[in-house]
Parts: sequence; C-alpha cells; structure tokens
Amino acid sequence: MITIPAPMTRVSAEDEAQILALNNEHAAELSWLEPERLSFLLGEAFYARRIGDLEAFIMTFDQDARYDSPNFLWFRERYERFIYVDRVVVAAQARGRGHARRLYQDLFGHVERAGHTLVTCEVNIDPPNPASDAFHAALGFAEAGDAVIYGGKKAVRYYVRSLQA
Repeated sequence: MITIPAPMTRVSAEDEAQILALNNEHAAELSWLEPERLSFLLGEAFYARRIGDLEAFIMTFDQDARYDSPNFLWFRERYERFIYVDRVVVAAQARGRGHARRLYQDLFGHVERAGHTLVTCEVNIDPPNPASDAFHAALGFAEAGDAVIYGGKKAVRYYVRSLQA
C-alpha cells in the first residue's frame, strides 16, 4: 500500500483557531499564545506552513520581523541576516510520520530561494528536550550558544544551520 503524504499548505487566517489550540497544547515547549498575538505573529512571519488537517505547523521570521521574543532578539544581536524558526509543532496523533522533517526541508528550499543562508532556532535545556536536540543535529544544526530567560524560568540552547554550498 502506498501512503500519500498529507498536503503542505500556507497557513491562512482560517487556520488560526486550530493553530492556537495545537500551539497551546504544547505551551510548555513553546509559549502560550492569545488569539491576537498569534494573528500578529502570523502577519510578521517569513514562512508559515501546515500539513494536512493541522497535523503539524511551522512558523518562522526573518531578521526584520517585529518580534520581541528573547530568543529571536539573541539571534538579531549576533547575525545580520537569518531566518528564525520560532515554533514547529506536530500533533500527537501525527508523530512519527516525518512531518517536522518535511516542514524543515521545505523551509530550507524557501530560505535559499529568498537569498538567505542561515536558519536559526532554539531548543529547551530546562525543561530538557533531548529528542529535539537530536533532531536538529541530524538536520545539520550546530550549537551557537545558550541562555537563561524569563527570569530563570527557562534555559535554552541556540542552534544555527548554514545553507551555503
């Protein structure tokens, strides 16, 4: 039996309620969003895609986004041009299907076509997320630093991946 991958499409305003629910199910790994904040962020996004009936989504920003996340600002202070992966979420029932890898691979192509060469992200150290560390290492990301943010409530490791040939 051949399995056809779920389609990948741009995030639209009609997706916002579902994205908000999926995001907030994973607020410990990401951050809690209110509807207005999600709408604003999607309006600032460089690249935002979903897979299937919201089996997964990704949201990214370029260096010029109006975004105040301490993680995004960490990269802005250090790199002139970059694409920051703010959040990638795969719904529990859709895990193990390669959705996160598909989203990243599509992102990398989009980044290159836009003339960018650096993709950045962060992964939690506290609370730890070893599966995400391993996933990003397998995609070619290298550690670029770390920080303790939100008054010591969270610790993160920063990663970069160069797309230069």
